[in-house]
Amino acid sequence: MKKNVLLLETIAEEAYHLLDGQVNLFTGYDDTSLNKVLEKHTIHAIITRGKGQINKALLEACPDLLVAARCGVGLDNVDIQEATIRNIKVIHAPASNAATIAEHTLALMLMLMRDLYQSIAEVKNNNWNWRNQYTGDELHGKTLGIVGMGNIGQRVAKLGDAFGMQVLYSSRTSKDVPYPQVSLDSLLQQADVVSLHVPYTAETGVLIGAPQLALMKSNTLLINTARGALIDHNALILALDTGIIAGFAADVLPEEPPQQDAPIVKHPRVLITPHSGSLTATTFQQMCVSTVKNVLAVLEGKGPDKKSIYNFNALQAQS
Repeated sequence: MKKNVLLLETIAEEAYHLLDGQVNLFTGYDDTSLNKVLEKHTIHAIITRGKGQINKALLEACPDLLVAARCGVGLDNVDIQEATIRNIKVIHAPASNAATIAEHTLALMLMLMRDLYQSIAEVKNNNWNWRNQYTGDELHGKTLGIVGMGNIGQRVAKLGDAFGMQVLYSSRTSKDVPYPQVSLDSLLQQADVVSLHVPYTAETGVLIGAPQLALMKSNTLLINTARGALIDHNALILALDTGIIAGFAADVLPEEPPQQDAPIVKHPRVLITPHSGSLTATTFQQMCVSTVKNVLAVLEGKGPDKKSIYNFNALQAQS
């Protein structure tokens, strides 16, 4: 008997093909369609990406659920604790976006440091003479401070090193990397570019607020491709307005999508991309395909890749 799989968001076409014919597939892209599916069908697996919430209410509505999966790395939108209590395996795609997020981080650094966005816009507006007032700089010789030296942080460090940057990092634990580890305060005082690569948890909370911004040099650029809530954006806007720091670029915001005319988006010294760092064709396909393969393995009573299983209880059960 085929299992029933619920999609809360669209996934890559190649991943759809893996599911086609193997399971009964249902979609719940909004509350109306979701409720209709839950009223009529028993759900054995739920797959989401970054927006669809696998929360306690949804888990309670699916008493026969075997697996909750996210085609991505972070699990902010999955109630891991509740799933673990119910012995539901939580599947994700760890480290799958390290290369693409590192590239995106460097792209934001380059655009901000070299003022590329404005340069391109001026040429498109037939203002070639804008070059006479160009004030951009270069990454070479600058100090790159990486907050969080995990998979992504290490890739960013290597790229920064290749650009001739002096790399240092701050992390809760020491890493086997050829870069000096310093305290967060020391990093903020020294770095010309600060790049965040840590998860947002109850333990981390807001990592960069007014006190931390005050430690930075006036030429510092702050980059965030991790989680928007790591930064106090009211304090950030004030720091940008008063020249405490020089610029900000991010692929993540505390509220997504942002409110129309949000000050942080409109600010002249800010570059924001729409949480698209992992949406490259290559990475998007890989994340979706690997996640779906592991979901099918669970539904078929086989062992998924243990690296893809998040919650401890489920991992123990699979061992």
